[in-house]
Amino acid sequence: MYTIISGTNRLESNTIKVAQQYLQLLDKKGILSTLLSLVGLNVLERNPVFEKIERELLIPSQKYIFISPEYNGSIPGVLKCMFDISDTKNVWWGKKALLTGVSTGRAGNLRGMEHLTGILHFMKVIVHPNKLPISNVDKLFDEHGLISDQNTLSAIDIQLEEFIGF
Repeated sequence: MYTIISGTNRLESNTIKVAQQYLQLLDKKGILSTLLSLVGLNVLERNPVFEKIERELLIPSQKYIFISPEYNGSIPGVLKCMFDISDTKNVWWGKKALLTGVSTGRAGNLRGMEHLTGILHFMKVIVHPNKLPISNVDKLFDEHGLISDQNTLSAIDIQLEEFIGF
């Protein structure tokens, strides 16, 4: 099972739109996946709600797709806090991850994906080398909130195909 993690707690973010589109694209490829949004999730301390998410979603997953926005040249604190309260050995060790950065600027969260790679490597996660920076993300959506830019869709498709075989 794959888990797509929308790495922000901002309501109605571009990040969740991209994560939902990844979910749809994986479904079309016949890949069972689920989406974890960090909106409303208390990650400041271990709690029964988070422990249930670990048991039912994170621990059973073998592959993760992180969609992470750029916050101050890095990743959102809520994503880092989620890592900090998790059972690192059972949730992350030996599993695989794919990274996609999103930003309204021109770098597509390149620096944040490198920070995230370092964190994941520390937790013994194998990170796929095709990290996709999606720049100017706010200009890529159609009226339905879907990415309509063909170059971006092609890059996502290549990235997902590589990850499926990874």
